[in-house]
Amino acid sequence: MKLNCDLGESFGAWHMGDDDKIMPYVDMASIACGFHAGDPLVMQRAIRFAKIHKVQIGAHPSYPDLQGFGRRSMKMAKSELVAIIQYQISALEGMAKCQGVELSYVKPHGALYNDMMADESVFDTVLQGISGFHLSVPLVVQATSKWQYLQNHAEQNGVELWFEAFADRRYQDDGSLLPRSQPGAVLNAEQMILQVEQLTKTGEVTTVSGSRLNIKADTLCVHGDNEAALTGIRSIRNFIAS
Repeated sequence: MKLNCDLGESFGAWHMGDDDKIMPYVDMASIACGFHAGDPLVMQRAIRFAKIHKVQIGAHPSYPDLQGFGRRSMKMAKSELVAIIQYQISALEGMAKCQGVELSYVKPHGALYNDMMADESVFDTVLQGISGFHLSVPLVVQATSKWQYLQNHAEQNGVELWFEAFADRRYQDDGSLLPRSQPGAVLNAEQMILQVEQLTKTGEVTTVSGSRLNIKADTLCVHGDNEAALTGIRSIRNFIAS
């Protein structure tokens, strides 16, 4: 199972994560495109590290929300959201082409990702943005119990889906993530490794109620925005490689 991580999320003098330290341990880097984080220099640097370590790069578009780090939902016309998504993908794809690197996928960020999973109209808009891009690129979505419906819907729009599971987040019975505001939503290091082991061996996760949920996952999301997370990524890489 490929490991993916959200990277390139610094902006100007503000620093987030350690892209150079994380790249050797992941297979896919979802790089911010400037609307929630990332600026031209940050994007350029993240792409360079990805190229050095032979990591696939993906565009990580969001709502236009620098102040809120893309974590606030926004109501906007479908045409505007399609344009915003395509604008961000184009920025990263163009920057990557300058370094001889190809764009491999798209993974929405933050509130846009959550809204896409919860609201069919937003999902349709994201699909429209992806299908209307000049390159055919897969869309990364959350692996939930309704994965077959999402896949069928995406296929009708000519979009391939890659499903992702989360290493460090607690699941609810419907396959959605337990909100961060609730106790136990973020797993500690030991719980994280146990969840990764269960996912890789059985394709299941244990939900907050103790039920076992089968989910289809092509890639595993790991977060690397602090030193403890970097240690966790190393542990997961070592476990998967063993």
